[in-house]
Amino acid sequence: MNVLTIAEIEQKLNHIKTETDPFFKSIQNDKRKGVQQLIHKFQKQIDLEKQLKKKFDEMNLFEKKWHELGYNYIAGVDEVGRGPLAGPVVTAAVILPNDFYLPGIDDSKKLSETKRNEYAEIIRKEAIAYSIAMVDAAEIDQINIYEATKKAMKAAIVSLSPTPDFLLIDAMKLETPYPSESIIKGDAKSVSIAAASILAKVARDNLMVEIANQYPEYGFQQNMGYGTKEHILALYKYGVTPYHRRSFAPVKDLIFQGNNNQA
Repeated sequence: MNVLTIAEIEQKLNHIKTETDPFFKSIQNDKRKGVQQLIHKFQKQIDLEKQLKKKFDEMNLFEKKWHELGYNYIAGVDEVGRGPLAGPVVTAAVILPNDFYLPGIDDSKKLSETKRNEYAEIIRKEAIAYSIAMVDAAEIDQINIYEATKKAMKAAIVSLSPTPDFLLIDAMKLETPYPSESIIKGDAKSVSIAAASILAKVARDNLMVEIANQYPEYGFQQNMGYGTKEHILALYKYGVTPYHRRSFAPVKDLIFQGNNNQA
């Protein structure tokens, strides 16, 4: 009987999905250090996949509950960008198919930029429908950030085609024609809300990178409009841009000081 090389064993393991596979069982007694390392690596990978599946199943409980009650098009709704000093508030609404499976999906803030972009591409490809909406800084100043967030969420929802028959919303209470459930920290508890969080975050980050090309002094491509030390120093040095929220401190304070100085 030919003894497989370690490289050959590794290649075979790459095509195995479970610990019950006959090949995996057959190599358990191979005492070669390289083989034992492959076995350990394989078991760690299997354990990780089990953890990710468990987490995904937990995050799918809200969707499962409402699917079982007869709702087919369940839209997750979330926002990003309520806190920054510059840029829009961006929302997304996403309807995922019943068999959607993306282990590792989570609140967009917990994912690396690479993972967010990877997951966003999968979500856009596999979603039944998705929509992104935003309200810019000028309108945020006019109606306040809370109302701006609600307006953007409603805009994302009404743009969905097909239309949803149920909404899962991160934290916010919305008046819409559709029944809904509001979930605190929903982007970490619901697959659909997490998907919306990822699409909204990627869309907003991409926009802030574009704005950074126009206003490089503020480092928008890194801080995404949030009030970092570098961003605030740039505000004092270069002033306020059209993308800054004039109703937010310290932007508001700078404008006030400037008006007083002129007076």
